[in-house]
Amino acid sequence: MQRVLVANRGEIALRVIRACRKAGLETVAIHSEADANSPHLWAADQAVCIGPAPALESYLKGNTILHVAKATGCDALHPGYGFLAENAAFATGCAENDIIFIGPAAEAIEIMGDKAEARRAAMRLGVPVVPGSEGSFTKPETAAEAAQAVGFPLLLKARSGGGGRGMRVVEGANSFESMFQQATAEASAAFGDGGVYLERYFSRVRHIEVQVLGDGDGNAVHLWERDCSTQRRHQKLVEEAHSPALDAATRKAICVSAVELTKGINYRGAGTVEFLYDPSDKSFYFIEMNTRIQVEHPVTEVLTGVDLVSEQLRIADGQGLTFVTPPIASGHAIEFRINAEDPAHAFRPSPGRIVSWRPPSGADIRLDSHTYPGYEVPSFYDSLLGKLIVCGNDRDDALVKSRLALDRFIVEGVATTIPFHLALLDDPEFQAGDIHTGWVDARGMGGLV
Repeated sequence: MQRVLVANRGEIALRVIRACRKAGLETVAIHSEADANSPHLWAADQAVCIGPAPALESYLKGNTILHVAKATGCDALHPGYGFLAENAAFATGCAENDIIFIGPAAEAIEIMGDKAEARRAAMRLGVPVVPGSEGSFTKPETAAEAAQAVGFPLLLKARSGGGGRGMRVVEGANSFESMFQQATAEASAAFGDGGVYLERYFSRVRHIEVQVLGDGDGNAVHLWERDCSTQRRHQKLVEEAHSPALDAATRKAICVSAVELTKGINYRGAGTVEFLYDPSDKSFYFIEMNTRIQVEHPVTEVLTGVDLVSEQLRIADGQGLTFVTPPIASGHAIEFRINAEDPAHAFRPSPGRIVSWRPPSGADIRLDSHTYPGYEVPSFYDSLLGKLIVCGNDRDDALVKSRLALDRFIVEGVATTIPFHLALLDDPEFQAGDIHTGWVDARGMGGLV
């Protein structure tokens, strides 16, 4: 590889460009009209505007992006996360145009992108899965029989995509049809696929994900787990590692399962195998695999010292895995998503101009961000301003340092999630690690603030 087109925006685009520069690779940035003043354009060797602000007219126009890649002499493409990162047809398009897709093969994306197919693959490889339907449905009449077999309460989940879209909890048979109609309509609008499958719903579980790397030839390694249980409406707010809920034996078992799945599908590149974990009996269940770099990948990087984006570049370039056994992971790391949202008003989006941006700094602090004073937060995309990652000798140390860092984080001009994070750090249940995926919602949308 010599020149990489970065098919994304915001902090992840800037992160990828920095890794490419470190590897001696040239970069081409793309941007919509709304992102004309984004720092990733200045960091790249070349920048090309690909269309108007709406993602459907810019960052989701695969053919346009491939045309730009060819026209600018790129021999590789990094999709980042979101947008086209888990689009099998786009990965195929890259291959057909002799462009290296810095990610897994289209076949792996397709299998893991269809949650019903992913379940079948996991079962074939001996990885425990959440009890649920064998297939997916588009009509409530045909799904009703499967719902009785799965049992209530159950969770409706979109066959394609993620991020909580097309997801509904159904408490009983009386509400099944209306909830199903809501889920399939939302899934169809978000992903162009109204297929929904059914899972048993667990009310007090943790969300554990395992970071993996594979070489595409059946070799894989894990880089330990992250705990992503602090969520609002299935959207992650805080991630940390190691998980305070796992003992050493369970941690080893869940990581081994993730590696078996990764090897079993000949996965190439960086990926994340996600599980539900029930602390009551220490059972865990595979739910999905994200076939891309994750928003929260810096948690693993500061814990292990491994540059995951650099590893993606190496693997895509045919250099294989840097290591074959898990790296040593020391200390504790926590990531706080700093979003332009108002937690006091149901996390309402808060686009606008950043008047003041003064993030904290220090030896135990990392900030991944594309934001600066005067930056205009657009209303067309996700509201992520940056990710504050804090590490400590152990979890208690990391929590203390996190409070000090967030206290020094000054943002003016838009509302942010910083007050939520500060309130979270003061909560005794969070301090004790005694939470679950529905904990924030149970406390109320802005109940901690």
